[in-house]
Amino acid sequence: MDYRVKKFFTNELMSWNATENGRKMPWKGEKNPYRIWLSEIILQQTRVGQGWDYYLKFIEKYPTVQHLAEAPEKEVFKLWEGLGYYSRCKNLIVSARYITKDLQGIFPHTYETLLQLKGVGPYTAAAIASFAYNLPNAVVDGNVYRILSRYFGINIPIDSNEGKKYFASLATSLLDRSQPAVYNQAIIDLGATICKPLPLCNVCPLQMKCFAFKTNTIFKYPLKEKKIIKKVRWFYYLVAEFNDQLLIRKRTAKDIWQNLHDMILMESEHEMSTEEIRRCDLFKKMTILNNHFEISELYQQQLTHQTIKARFIYLPLVELPSLEEYQLEKRSEISRLAFPKIITTYFEKSGVLL
Repeated sequence: MDYRVKKFFTNELMSWNATENGRKMPWKGEKNPYRIWLSEIILQQTRVGQGWDYYLKFIEKYPTVQHLAEAPEKEVFKLWEGLGYYSRCKNLIVSARYITKDLQGIFPHTYETLLQLKGVGPYTAAAIASFAYNLPNAVVDGNVYRILSRYFGINIPIDSNEGKKYFASLATSLLDRSQPAVYNQAIIDLGATICKPLPLCNVCPLQMKCFAFKTNTIFKYPLKEKKIIKKVRWFYYLVAEFNDQLLIRKRTAKDIWQNLHDMILMESEHEMSTEEIRRCDLFKKMTILNNHFEISELYQQQLTHQTIKARFIYLPLVELPSLEEYQLEKRSEISRLAFPKIITTYFEKSGVLL
C-alpha cells in the first residue's frame, strides 16, 4: 500500500474536528477510565443520542466503580431497561465487582489487563487504553471497518479471519503513536458523523483520495462473506392475575433478555388462533374466572437477528396453577423490575399495572 496515501489519511484525519461539522461527541476529552468504560459499554449496539441519557443516569446514580459494584443487581438492570442487549449490563456488574474486590478498586491500566474485564473486547480495551492512558492502541469497530475499506478499496470481507487480521494491522500502521487518543477520537467521530452507512461525502476530509468515492463504489464497502439470517418468533404471554397480583418470573436461560423478567410464556413457530391458544398445555393449567380472557393487539420488537411478535392474554384466575418458575408479585413491586421493551410497552398501553 502506498505510504503517501496512508500518510495523507492520518494527517487529514488528525487535522479534522467533528465540532467543525456542528456536532461534538459527548465523551470527547474524558480521561476517567471508569467513565470511559461505562460509556463504551453503553455505546455497544446503541446510538450516541440514546446512550448519552443512560450514561448520565448511570454516572449520577453510580459516580464510581465502587458504587456500581455495591448496587443491587435488580436496581442496575432497572436503570438499564430499554437499552437492550442486557448481557452488557450483566458484564458491567461482574466487572465492577471484580475491579472493586480483586483489584482493590484500581481500574486496569494496560490494554492486556483491560481485556480481562468481562464484556471488554479489543475495540473497547483500545478505546479505554488510548483515551484514559494515551496508550498506542488503535480502535477497530464497525465504523473503522467502513472508513478503511472505503478509503483504501479493500476487497477482503471484514467478518473473515483474514479480514480481521488485515484491518487490525492496517489500523495499527495508521495510528499516530504520539497522539493515539486524538487519532482514535477523530476516526470514531468521522464514522459517527460523516462516513456513515449513508455517508456525507461532500463534507468528508478524506474525499480527495478515497477509493470508493473516486470509483463510485461507496455502498460496496465494507464486504461481508456471511449473510445474517433473521427469524420470526411468536410469543404469547399469559398475564395471569390472582388476588390483584401477577405471576412473574426472571429469565435465566441463555436466550434473549437473560436476567430480565417476563410473564408466563407460550412460544410458537407461527401465529396462533384463539383455539390453538386454548389447546396449549400451559393455557390448560389456568383456572380462569368465568372462563373469560382478553387477547391484546399485536406487539412487535425488532432485535438484531430476530423479530419478536407478541400478544398478551389477560387471565383473571380463581386459583393458582402449579408453576415452579413463576411467583406472584404485587403491582407496586413489578414496576421496580426490569422487563423487555415489548412488555413495558404493553404495560404502558394496557394500564394493567394501574
